[in-house]
Amino acid sequence: ALIIEMNLIKTYRRQYNIRHKDDKRYPYINVHWQDPFPKVTVTRRMEKDGARYYGPYTSAWAVYQTMDTLRRVFPYITCDRVITGKDSRPCLYYDIKLCLGPCIGAIDQEGYREMINDLGQFLEGHTGPILTRLQEDMEKASENLQFEKAALKRDQIQALYKITEQQKVFTNEQKDSDVIAIARSDREACMQIFFIRDGKLIGREYFILEGTQDEADQEVIAQFIKQFYTEASHIPSEILLPKEIEEAKIIQQWLRGRRDDELVELKIPHEGTPQDLMRMATENATETLNALKTQWEKDRNKQSEALAELQQALKLTTPPNRIECYDISNFQGTAMVGSMVVFEQGVPNKKLYRHFNIKTVSGQDDFASMEEVLTRRFRRWQAAHENDEPGKKHDESFSFLPDLLIVDGGKGQLGRAEKVLERFGLEEKVPLAAQAKQQEELFLPGRSMSLLLPRDSEGLYLIQRIRDEAHRFAITAHRRQRSKLGIASILDSVP
Repeated sequence: ALIIEMNLIKTYRRQYNIRHKDDKRYPYINVHWQDPFPKVTVTRRMEKDGARYYGPYTSAWAVYQTMDTLRRVFPYITCDRVITGKDSRPCLYYDIKLCLGPCIGAIDQEGYREMINDLGQFLEGHTGPILTRLQEDMEKASENLQFEKAALKRDQIQALYKITEQQKVFTNEQKDSDVIAIARSDREACMQIFFIRDGKLIGREYFILEGTQDEADQEVIAQFIKQFYTEASHIPSEILLPKEIEEAKIIQQWLRGRRDDELVELKIPHEGTPQDLMRMATENATETLNALKTQWEKDRNKQSEALAELQQALKLTTPPNRIECYDISNFQGTAMVGSMVVFEQGVPNKKLYRHFNIKTVSGQDDFASMEEVLTRRFRRWQAAHENDEPGKKHDESFSFLPDLLIVDGGKGQLGRAEKVLERFGLEEKVPLAAQAKQQEELFLPGRSMSLLLPRDSEGLYLIQRIRDEAHRFAITAHRRQRSKLGIASILDSVP
């Protein structure tokens, strides 16, 4: 039931469900343990394929930083060679000590997999056994006069010590714990997790939840635990919580099933080191949320400033809260595609984006293509209002008029757009502008001279972002169309 609930929330993202604000898949480190010589890659999808996964991480940048560190300590292979151990020469990575050279037999399969197993133990925060074994291997290699091998082990030990020195020791108990804390604002909640492994703080992550405004802290915490541990690759034996939660026994039972033993406990710390950790995690959550709120507020102020500048520059009666921009993409007159992007309150609303495959224009005629796209767009608006029956749903992309319509392409496109608006009787209702990229100038109906916004204007930055987004969306659709044409056969046209 818990898993079904989480999947439904993730799939349908209903307005009143508590859910991760960032709905993309989080990145994981994937150790391909099912292969004879496992590689280490980054993925955003966990599958039951025999591989070992570590994560999730909230930042892809942090994952790649971790991978860079890992490779210096555990030089795993990155090439596509079939490893036989009989190659005549290794690649450059072997010479610069970023690969152990299994391709030439410099390390056998057993030794390589042992190193990859150490890498996994390191990611889980268990460095003690690795350091002990590396120390033994170094001494043994030295006694056998294998000084190059001993030096390699020494360098690994020093690198591991350098990393583990940065991990703060909180307790001598060899226990794995996750510490979960919460901070609230009006509409969002910030969940902070500290990862304690063998008594050391090895990392921390924060997650922002939305849809929390009408829920108590206990419900928010419970929903977060279910969503996070549905995707987490490792479940510790102890999870420290700031408050009691209603479904504690059910969740604990579910977590034990995922961990395959009876050693998962949900606890509320009241004293000592666990309480200190909870206090620190709560302070981190509060500071993170405050910093994010400041950033969000700054972004909102910039958007408001940009819309106010456009209102003033274009002499509009109200700020252009809904801006639509159109662009045409083609290659020598083939696979012609028009794009429509929509920005609301200065922010892209990708659900309302649409693209149009050009149907009535032959050859390379961007002006006629733009006229076709705008005609089809406003015909859809007209149809929505002519058939406006109570309770009937219409496509939001077309059922509302824009507060500002922008076409990419300068004066020529402006003339075609004016012609379409006149045909639908909208020339007084829909403000219009055409942008020419070369001088970043705007052409407006009834004005012979172009309008140049100041170079440091927030309004100009917004126009540029909208124009670039329309161009990107058009190019993407055009490439998709062209790839279809590229694999088409003359037989496809036979009835």
